[in-house]
Amino acid sequence: MGRFFTGPFDRRLLRPQRHHPQRHRPLQSTSFGHAPPLIHALIAATTAYVPARAAGPIVGVSWSNFQEERWKTDEAAIKAAVEKAGGTYISADAQSSPAKQLTDIESLVSKGAKALIVLAQDSEAIRPAVENAAAEGIPVVGYDRLIEIPSAFYITFNNVEVGRMEAKAVYDKVPAGNYVFIKGSPSDPNANFLFAGSMEVLKKAIDSGKIKNVGEAYTDQWLPSVAQKNMEQFLTKNNNKVDAVVAANDGTAGGVVAALDAQGLAGSVPVSGQDADKAALNRIALGTQTVSVWKDSRELGKKAAEIALALASGKKLTDIPGHIAFDDGPKKQHMTALFRTPVPIA
Repeated sequence: MGRFFTGPFDRRLLRPQRHHPQRHRPLQSTSFGHAPPLIHALIAATTAYVPARAAGPIVGVSWSNFQEERWKTDEAAIKAAVEKAGGTYISADAQSSPAKQLTDIESLVSKGAKALIVLAQDSEAIRPAVENAAAEGIPVVGYDRLIEIPSAFYITFNNVEVGRMEAKAVYDKVPAGNYVFIKGSPSDPNANFLFAGSMEVLKKAIDSGKIKNVGEAYTDQWLPSVAQKNMEQFLTKNNNKVDAVVAANDGTAGGVVAALDAQGLAGSVPVSGQDADKAALNRIALGTQTVSVWKDSRELGKKAAEIALALASGKKLTDIPGHIAFDDGPKKQHMTALFRTPVPIA
């Protein structure tokens, strides 16, 4: 939308002009030399509004969805870092659809992206698009969730440690009894990393019989509604005799607390989570959630943008400061990764 003309006003523009048909000339399409001053001003104002294209590369970001509060924080950090470096930020929201995310990635490439940051909904479903991008020389950063393709850089928090923190906070409250495990999405490797970390903390008590696993389920697409349904089924199955719940993140914790609340149990059963969502912090204050592991997504987003820009400029994966070798994914592929440190909030 063009700007309004706000320069000095020429009163002569309001004076009626005498009509001289014999002197009338049409405006030429290639010149505005005979146009009135007001026309010149409007042309200058509207053309000056068109922004110049950024000098740096275009960075395309493919988001799995925006249903969770934290991704808005991540996006703001990525966008700010890209633009600060002189680049252009473009993005797409897959709305929890792996098929849409695959076409989103292709679309970002067609729009000129020189580097991609991808928060995968289903890393296997989008593999063809990621491999095609890599074949075209476009670097890909797997954001927070593992895309197990060696040509992709992997940046995340230490999710095994997050799982340990979640389980420890619950175990400190209830060291014995019936436990339920509400895991993350089966299509996200992080779900298994989190669960593995929790099992490291609880295995001894489980093996000794002090803790009994009375329910364990994945949560499709990390949806709170699915977590709530799973928790309701476990409560029914165990006649409400559930003593603790290790929930994979704050979204699933919200579903768990809703199920507990319906049975009058909210606040009496410890529940874990992660991401430090505002709703989760409120539940902690109310006593219905025990812990939320905070992962500074501002730091993660900024670092991901810096890595994408570095790779777009021709840097190698192993040129990224602080990188480590990682091969603990499901396929045991040799990846280049960078892990950040989480912090528990209770």
